[in-house]
Amino acid sequence: MSRVGNKPIRLPEGVDARIDNGEITVTGKNGKLSLVYHPKMSVDYDQETKEIRVSRPSDQKQDRALHGLTRSLINNMVQGMTNYFEKRLEIVGVGYQAILDGKVLNLNVGYANTVKLTVPDIVICELPDNTHVVLKSADKQAVGQFAAEVRGVQPPEPFKGKGIRYQDEHVRRKAGKAFAGGA
Repeated sequence: MSRVGNKPIRLPEGVDARIDNGEITVTGKNGKLSLVYHPKMSVDYDQETKEIRVSRPSDQKQDRALHGLTRSLINNMVQGMTNYFEKRLEIVGVGYQAILDGKVLNLNVGYANTVKLTVPDIVICELPDNTHVVLKSADKQAVGQFAAEVRGVQPPEPFKGKGIRYQDEHVRRKAGKAFAGGA
């Protein structure tokens, strides 16, 4: 059985939290994030020790699951206030490239038209070169969701490996058609 929910969340220097009406707000150098947690969960913030504790009402299966989930979501918010969460994507293919135009990411990935994706306000998009995309955000869910949307435009295909992939992703390659010979 997981004991994740029982661990207290220690707030680092420069990060502050506020709890009211079932909502926790965490502020820090990277901005401000809020979470409306499940009404069954109890979240307490101790000002002196700068620790957040999450507790559950019972040991039922759903309460145990919500306990660990709530604690993990709050911990991700606290971590995002000190360091940005980052996803790196690379574009593989002849003529495939990305162009950033303000808050619009233009992807030329083998389609007749350019695919345009609007970058969410909470996500920072950087292009070190035209085949690499770096996404950063204090919100782990937002950066992961937008990275999945970018990758979903043209996922890597198994024969030539062309497409958009995460930088550390391994694409399993398949052999093409084998020549059977004659006749």
